[in-house]
Amino acid sequence: MRSRAATFGLTAAGLLAILILTLLVFGMPVGASLRLIVEGAFGDKYGVARTIVRIAPLLLTGLGVTVAWRAGMYNIGGEGQYVIGGVCGAWVAKLIAGSPSAVATPLLVAACIAGGAAYGALAGWLKARRGVNIVISTILLNFIALQILSWAVSGPLRQRGSTLPWSDELPRAVMFYRPDHASDLHAGVALALVAALAVYLLLFRTRWGFLVRLVGINPRAAQVNLIDPNRVQVAAMALSGALCGLAAAVQYVGISGQLSVEFSQNWGFLGIPVALLGGLHPGGLLLSSAYFGTLRAGTANLARFSQGGDTLVFVIQAVAVLGLAGIRGYTSLRRPVAEAV
Repeated sequence: MRSRAATFGLTAAGLLAILILTLLVFGMPVGASLRLIVEGAFGDKYGVARTIVRIAPLLLTGLGVTVAWRAGMYNIGGEGQYVIGGVCGAWVAKLIAGSPSAVATPLLVAACIAGGAAYGALAGWLKARRGVNIVISTILLNFIALQILSWAVSGPLRQRGSTLPWSDELPRAVMFYRPDHASDLHAGVALALVAALAVYLLLFRTRWGFLVRLVGINPRAAQVNLIDPNRVQVAAMALSGALCGLAAAVQYVGISGQLSVEFSQNWGFLGIPVALLGGLHPGGLLLSSAYFGTLRAGTANLARFSQGGDTLVFVIQAVAVLGLAGIRGYTSLRRPVAEAV
């Protein structure tokens, strides 16, 4: 417990140091910039709401990456699975237009989850049955998903009577409940917390979760024990895609209420550094997604008063992941030497 607390403290200090150094490199005044970031993220109830709604998709896509990577499937396709989830949700919304909200809302969420799961399972099947490299397939499937999104909102899903590439707007009654309509906070963000708890229990408290971790660490050992690694990995990819699809549902039914080419906001890509910095553990993801969600909300406020403020979060994520990779690489190189001594 003490070592975990020390690790958390060192990680938090390191991320703060990276933020300060990044501000210095960008030539920004550190004190004033930090104040603007904090005000943007927590300055009032609207800032807090913006922060929370940015944490939710980061947490969900990070969970999706975690499940896949734990199974040895390096899923880089969270963005594609997120996009396909949104397209499926919008398609169902068009088919059931006029249905009661008690029916429509769960169906839209289920459609987003199913779309993401199917797209993730496709990548898993290509790896398991055709030997296609999972990194390459998921990257390329991202591009296909973006083209499908562009085609859908320009064609079959385009809003009636409009020439612009966007879908019909969801009725307010169908969208997630908002306690304050002046802010973005909605009830759908609770799904991210439920998903984090569910993934933790699944990975660390069930037999299937043990099989996922076993296959990810040593697929040969799994085969020796008559466990089919391919089946486990395809299932893990399906669950990974489902979580990314749930992130799409949270954004579509909770925030945008409409699909356009701008629906892709890189949440799937951002989930990768969130997962890595969270140690591929749901508990760690809660902290890393909170950190980067705070940055995304806070730097939006910083960008109003300085150039380049909105790019800080991407720079910080890249530097943090590179630093983590460097530390782990150095540790792995030093470990054999220490053991030999």
